[in-house]
Amino acid sequence: MRKIAILAGALAMTGPTAKAQEALPVEMERLGAVSPALQAYTADDLFGSVWQDSALSQRDRALLTVAALIARSEDEGLAEYIDLAIDRGVTPAEISETITHLAFYAGWQNAMKGVDAAAEVFEARNVTAADLPAVEPQSMLPLDQKSEDQRQSFVQERFGNVSQGVVDNTEKLLFLDLWLRPALAPRDRSLVTVSALIATGKVEQVTFHLNRAMDNGLTKDEASAALAHLAFYAGWPNIFSAMPVVKEVFDSREG
Repeated sequence: MRKIAILAGALAMTGPTAKAQEALPVEMERLGAVSPALQAYTADDLFGSVWQDSALSQRDRALLTVAALIARSEDEGLAEYIDLAIDRGVTPAEISETITHLAFYAGWQNAMKGVDAAAEVFEARNVTAADLPAVEPQSMLPLDQKSEDQRQSFVQERFGNVSQGVVDNTEKLLFLDLWLRPALAPRDRSLVTVSALIATGKVEQVTFHLNRAMDNGLTKDEASAALAHLAFYAGWPNIFSAMPVVKEVFDSREG
């Protein structure tokens, strides 16, 4: 877990590269030995600027970063970012539920990378099963029956003759179960979904889920800040692919 202390130091700094190197002694030196320019961008622009932007809380930044890394099947540093997320206020239960959620939105095997990384962190922090969401919660979140009926009717009419199994499982497993689990607030569940979709270039699904995220309490400023943050973890092309879709959502909600 040595890297996480270095990441934490990076998030605390606000000064130029020289001060960044003091906060990041070993890994930053190694990075500088390969690419001094990347070292400077990492210290000054990513951790020194983007992570410090108050438009999105560091808790949310950590959560969406974990979601993006899992969705992209990137396990390098994932344990450290999970540890960082817990330090920034994400609970182990929320990490657990995020991994479960992403199994459906990023695929089972990508979620397994999250499991492996989180297991290391949970063991170090003495997290037990009692700290994690139950398989069957005592109570679920309320269902907006009207919205669900409309969604299900649309999906059935459009795709029932393509794969009824997908249509049925989408209703039964996702919208009548997964999305109603209380261990992850609807806003956060939407945030990790949007993060995963943008990070993997699945822009066709962003319209529905970004609207849902904003209905669940994500603000326009927070969504905008999330894009700027994800550019560093998913790459600029994925962000610019998503930007026209995000613009349409913003425009439609303001019109």
